[in-house]
Amino acid sequence: MEELAYIPSPSRGVIHLGPIPLRGYAFCIIIGVFVAVWLGNKRWLARGGRAGTVADIAVWAVPFGLVGGRLYHVITDYELYFSAGRDWVDAFKVWQGGLGIWGAIALGAVGAWIGCRRRGIPLPAYADAIAPGIAFAQAIGRWGNWFNQELYGRETHLPWALHITSSEGGRVPGYYHPTFLYESLWCIGVGFLVIWADRRFKLGHGRAFALYVAAYCVGRGWIEYMRVDDAHHILGLRLNDWTAMIVFLLAVLYIVVSAKKRPGREAVIEPGASDEGVSDGAGVSDGEADGTGEPKTSGEQAEVEDDADDEVRDEAKGEAKDEAGSGTTKS
Repeated sequence: MEELAYIPSPSRGVIHLGPIPLRGYAFCIIIGVFVAVWLGNKRWLARGGRAGTVADIAVWAVPFGLVGGRLYHVITDYELYFSAGRDWVDAFKVWQGGLGIWGAIALGAVGAWIGCRRRGIPLPAYADAIAPGIAFAQAIGRWGNWFNQELYGRETHLPWALHITSSEGGRVPGYYHPTFLYESLWCIGVGFLVIWADRRFKLGHGRAFALYVAAYCVGRGWIEYMRVDDAHHILGLRLNDWTAMIVFLLAVLYIVVSAKKRPGREAVIEPGASDEGVSDGAGVSDGEADGTGEPKTSGEQAEVEDDADDEVRDEAKGEAKDEAGSGTTKS
């Protein structure tokens, strides 16, 4: 029976501009990365960091994250690439889909740690700044699964059912729960939750990032339970359900322990940040401060310099009078 209302699937997931293929999956990933870096930069600047730091560290974190995400997928679904009749070369075809968020975050954190070490800043502070951006990036990236007609849920006749038309890879055309859409909406909610909680409670020392992880795991748990694609099961639950539960508990434990050991929010002090402020011509003198300890503005500094010039002139006049009285002259 044809559904009266449903979400259509794209007829194809790639558009060719001459010899150049533009794949919807890769396009969504790229847009997500740009959004994460853009929002992370705004949050980093608000905490006192320098412009460009988030992007510089992302140069390390993103490639590591892509490799980690692909490794997790290939390892947990190895039969798709290394079983009889499969081509192991397909394991390198990232554009066909298959990035595990668990591996992406884990190895991406390693790349971010390297970048933070090179910039001389703490990883937890950086993680807090980019946490909501990562959630929004995931929300955008999930639409790549829509382009590939993959990762859908059980069959349904709801008005927002996803119409699967492809029969490749064991797919059965029909109407299914759009789990990609559920997770995309959930990630948007997680991003706004982290932004609100960070403003309300001044989260620091990695707790904003841990909140993002915990909140995402809650959503991933029930969404994963709806999926019907092949997956490894342990005690009746899909592997990713177990992963979500374990990671959720670790994230909550980190929030509790961190709040007791390091309450409040740490100050972001980047090496060279004060020098950058002077070179930017912000109207603040380097190292000068008034009685309140605040930097002097350019106008206040000009007054100080004028007073100093007057003192020099008065001193010079006094010396001239003394010399005139003694009958000596200067050559």
